[in-house]
Amino acid sequence: MYMLKQQGKAILQEINEDFFIEKEVRLFLKREDLLHDKVSGNKWRKLKYNLEAAKKEGHKTLLTFGGAYSNHIYATAAAAKEMGFSSIGIIRGERITPLNPTLSFAEEMGMKFHFVSRTMYREKSEPFFIDNLHNEFGNFYLIPEGGTNNLAIKGCTEIADEIDVPFDYLCTSVGTGGTISGVIASLPSTKVIGFSALKGDFLNNEVKTFLKNYGCNHSENWNINTQYHFGGYAKVQPSLIDFINAFKLQQGIQLDPIYTGKMMYGIYDLIKQGYFKKGTTIVALHTGGLQGIEGIKERYGIAF
Repeated sequence: MYMLKQQGKAILQEINEDFFIEKEVRLFLKREDLLHDKVSGNKWRKLKYNLEAAKKEGHKTLLTFGGAYSNHIYATAAAAKEMGFSSIGIIRGERITPLNPTLSFAEEMGMKFHFVSRTMYREKSEPFFIDNLHNEFGNFYLIPEGGTNNLAIKGCTEIADEIDVPFDYLCTSVGTGGTISGVIASLPSTKVIGFSALKGDFLNNEVKTFLKNYGCNHSENWNINTQYHFGGYAKVQPSLIDFINAFKLQQGIQLDPIYTGKMMYGIYDLIKQGYFKKGTTIVALHTGGLQGIEGIKERYGIAF
């Protein structure tokens, strides 16, 4: 088997707060961030079967897409090096030197970059665009932006299998929609809440399309909350940073400001509002992405 090796176990850690007792709600955090030191969380899940397929098909090179601070670019570069692939990153926007921490790491892992304009990047899924990439780079195994395809969803269906306590809700952050699609597909009778890291409600249609393509027929057990994006993708506000720092101090767990911090802020707020009835048990996914902290520090001068 050509598998990306798992380095740690995604333990289930209970989060304790006084107001949880008052609301009679229990919250567990599934520590997917502990699966691998560089390919952590949902990125490990998404890449697992894609890398297996690439090896079986005899590919030598992985090609994928992302922004300059992408968790997916970071993780794919690390996974490619570990599995013996060459890697190419099609990066949205112009090359800015010196490279930021995310791209610097990816380059250290051996990833070659091809920077394209934001206008051209919007065409990345079009056949002519892919043909041009093959003309320039030859044969490669293509992994979509964010790593989301049917094999990624298959990997994410395995997340809930490891949860060994009865629970009523599973919560996850949402970026491209692959992780939540896998979770929904694996939990037909459990309520799933996604917390969007992006502004807008377009992710609902994205997830519906992923589920349809994956052959998942049940689609009434989930929703995506769009109230906790804090201005949009990679945007932050002081209240979010304060929450992340307080959570680290109280729970000893680092959250990232792009995905998991927003999700956990939203869960806390919904519990305080009485959204969850008494006796509810919630499992939230820590999907990793901690490398993104350095990018936020660099862009905004924020201390964690």
